[in-house]
Amino acid sequence: MVQKYQSPVRVYKYPFELIMAAYEKRFPNCPLIPMFVNSVIISECHSEDGASQVIERRCTVDVEAPRLLKRIAGVEYMYFIQKNSLNRRERTLHIEAYNESFSSRVNVFEHCCYTVHPENEDWTCFEQSASMDIKSFFGFESTAEKIAMKQYATSIKKRKEIIEFHLKQLEEEGITHVPRWAAPPAPTPSHAMPVSSARAIPACSSRAHPGSTDVLPGSPDDKLDADYISRYLGKLTPFQESCLIRLRQWLQETHKGKIPKDQHVLRFLRSRDFNLEKAKEALCQTLTWRKQHQIDFLLDTWQCPQLLQDYYTGGWHHHDKDGRPLYILRLGQMDTKGLVRVLGEETLLRHVLSINEEGLRHCEENTKIFGKPISCWTCLVDLEGLNMRHLWRPGIKALLRMIELVGANYPETLGRLLILRAPRVFPVLWTLVNKHKHRISHCDALSTLKELSSVITWDFDVCKGDVIFNIYHSRRAPQPVKRDGLSAHNLACPAGNNVQLIDRSWMLGQDYSMVETALSCREGESVQVSPSCTSSSRPRVDDVLASLQVSSHKCRVMYFTEVLRSTDFRGSMSSLESSHSAFSLLSAATSSSNQSQTESSISR
Repeated sequence: MVQKYQSPVRVYKYPFELIMAAYEKRFPNCPLIPMFVNSVIISECHSEDGASQVIERRCTVDVEAPRLLKRIAGVEYMYFIQKNSLNRRERTLHIEAYNESFSSRVNVFEHCCYTVHPENEDWTCFEQSASMDIKSFFGFESTAEKIAMKQYATSIKKRKEIIEFHLKQLEEEGITHVPRWAAPPAPTPSHAMPVSSARAIPACSSRAHPGSTDVLPGSPDDKLDADYISRYLGKLTPFQESCLIRLRQWLQETHKGKIPKDQHVLRFLRSRDFNLEKAKEALCQTLTWRKQHQIDFLLDTWQCPQLLQDYYTGGWHHHDKDGRPLYILRLGQMDTKGLVRVLGEETLLRHVLSINEEGLRHCEENTKIFGKPISCWTCLVDLEGLNMRHLWRPGIKALLRMIELVGANYPETLGRLLILRAPRVFPVLWTLVNKHKHRISHCDALSTLKELSSVITWDFDVCKGDVIFNIYHSRRAPQPVKRDGLSAHNLACPAGNNVQLIDRSWMLGQDYSMVETALSCREGESVQVSPSCTSSSRPRVDDVLASLQVSSHKCRVMYFTEVLRSTDFRGSMSSLESSHSAFSLLSAATSSSNQSQTESSISR
């Protein structure tokens, strides 16, 4: 596989001529690069006016490789050919280098360029690109590739340090200015002689490397500056810088629409461990998605419904200690079922996407405010009041879709997730979200009433099949079924045995009776039931003996039951009585009452 590298544009705040003087001091060898043993000039060509020159060197490199590998290869050093083309008139230096050793097995090519800064003629820009293709190397191709990449990364990091070291040497020698090249004065007419104009640099005797190209790097004004990367994107390794620049160049060449900002491009690379091909694929998909759904204009066109403003318990709140934007979500206090039912999944999804777009904008603003790269935000989730009532199948389905979309199109944006006041049911909820397919043949739940006029509420989803819902009453409590540390559903029970099954030996009409008419629940429905449990609401046993019907078909059900004292209940009975729940919001006292008893399960 061909390994490629592309550097950002590095800026030296010194004139081009002074940088060239410092660059020449690294030859024939450089103490700052121990692996660079020596170099010998093998050819040199100059133009007649002195404006251009080409110098070709044979460089000896001592690669840090295992002794055994060197012995197998039969060499102590490796040799490279370096060709420097200097144009003093245009103030450019192009450097090409390729390997002479093992050229039939390995192809290494490097191109470097020094140019004048497009916005300041007293500054100099530098950039480099390289490629390496190891076809075969005595069966150690992978090892050789890793060694070469490591050595090259080390030399890249030292390049700026080397130039600054030699600049300091020049200063100690009293050289702080090097005049620009000027064309020789034209001869007077009386001494006119036929003088040829500056001619093209003659071709030197060196052979051209098969990987070389006539296309030279473009001007730095459309490329990333190393200082810009450090200031706005963060510290990156040479390999990471190269991936970012190559992906950015690929977007500029192939994408016709709006190009994502560099911070967002970098997020896709990080989410794919800087695998360039995978990042390209993911970025193409998200660009197509943004175009189809007009996401670039979302913040300008989205109008948050008043209902969301009133009942969506989340919002941005300043920043954390590291400068990350802070989003606070009071999930336990939100009526997710009501919001989904009234507004619909698409509206909620649009709102969540607008929150993420706001997050990207806050990151950019905080980067400028705090003077350091900030590419992600912190989310604080307050779970006070969270219970199994929130585990509503359409709501879970909508949540999973939102998580999938956000993860695919806003990667690496959640820098820190803080969970506050997590209830004991939270581990069970987390398990149910990840394992939301459970098959059951029957489901019995017991709620014990301790006072008259109490309210029992049931909230359940029919995931598969149809269910007949019955409510029974008994004056005697069944004996709890023994468990082996876990509930019958192989889920940890945070509050002990919170599921009890009706004793199989009980007889209808003798040990328990039916409270109200059976309710048929169809697949995909979400049902909320709450009869008024007073002494007068219980029918005689004889009246319900004939109404019992036992279904043997299998289905999937998620359910939640809660017993509320009459003083704690603040909901609407009309919306709860054996029907599909409407938009109702129980108060905080309802969901967090110390007197309430909660039972929940997904059973087999």
